[in-house]
Amino acid sequence: MSGYNLSNSSREKLYLSPPHLNGDEINYISNAIESNWVAPLGPHVDAFEEEVSQYVGVNHAAALSSGTAALHLALKILGVKKGDHVFCSDLTFVASANAIRYLDAIPVFIDAEPASWNMCPKALIKAFDSYSPKAVIVTDLYGQSANYENLSEICNTHKIQLIEDAAESLGAEFQGRKCGSFGDMAILSFNGNKIITTSGGGMLLSNNKNYIEEAKKLSTQAREDAIHYEHNGVGYNYRLSNILAAIGRAQLKSLDDYVNKRRDIFNYYKNQLDNYDQIEFMPELENSKSTRWLTVLRFQDFSYNDIESLVEKFSLENIEAKPLWKPMHLQPVFKGLSFISSQDPNGFSGELFQQGICLPSGSALNTDEQDLIIEIIKDFLN
Repeated sequence: MSGYNLSNSSREKLYLSPPHLNGDEINYISNAIESNWVAPLGPHVDAFEEEVSQYVGVNHAAALSSGTAALHLALKILGVKKGDHVFCSDLTFVASANAIRYLDAIPVFIDAEPASWNMCPKALIKAFDSYSPKAVIVTDLYGQSANYENLSEICNTHKIQLIEDAAESLGAEFQGRKCGSFGDMAILSFNGNKIITTSGGGMLLSNNKNYIEEAKKLSTQAREDAIHYEHNGVGYNYRLSNILAAIGRAQLKSLDDYVNKRRDIFNYYKNQLDNYDQIEFMPELENSKSTRWLTVLRFQDFSYNDIESLVEKFSLENIEAKPLWKPMHLQPVFKGLSFISSQDPNGFSGELFQQGICLPSGSALNTDEQDLIIEIIKDFLN
């Protein structure tokens, strides 16, 4: 009999990626309140945009209400409209594809590759043989950069703009550059489960000043420069509040520390489970540094029923574990849309969904909690 108690529901729940406050947030919030900047926009928004831009290594940023809002604006700024095709990572959170549908455009889903579990360059080349997209959205999955050496070259060859969906990868690096700096535009998310949070929020990044100026205009109801409210087009209420930006500024100070802690958590999982031949951890591309936002692994001899059973075992112990993102081409809402793979019909992303699991990875997770998680996995396998 294993040492853990499956009937123990009194233990505080272990979440995949809960917020991790550093204690300085209250000082920044108090400053915003004391200055009476409690509406959208304000000095903390301006400072947050500048500080994130400097950290990532881009020239311009617009702080927004969510990463999804940033994707929507990026596509709109690029002129995506009804009937246009947009290439999109297949293995991603649904927001990447939803933003395409907001504009009545048509997603074309591109399979993942074994080397990074992100968009497959070979599948992207294959997709260009059949479609002429308006843009390409590449997701940096679970804190790991995609292979931009190849993906950027392919997009440049076809003169198609690349949008980097770095919602899950702030703090990650590829070939010495930070994620969020690779696309013609890039988006970030500061949702409550991300490596740093503003409670809810996002950001659009670019070295193109005109793109960011247009985003700021569209995100404030497309108001024209006049003393009255003048509108020549339809806009959105997408700007981040000054109070939430204040939280983000405090969180940003701890980002590198949180990255190091999550990498340590990943390494502890890996060291403890390395003896199991059927377990494969999400790889890290050469010359890259993943944040390990989530520790993700696959059981190469599992079916999806096995994953469901393991998730249920964790649930009985008050531990949150999840299957990998269900690929977009398998989602009912996108039934009938094109999926491009360099291998079998369900592709590599389908394999990962059938066999993969995400483990609790919050930067405040301790080794006793990890040991419990590891013991459950070992017990399940034995």
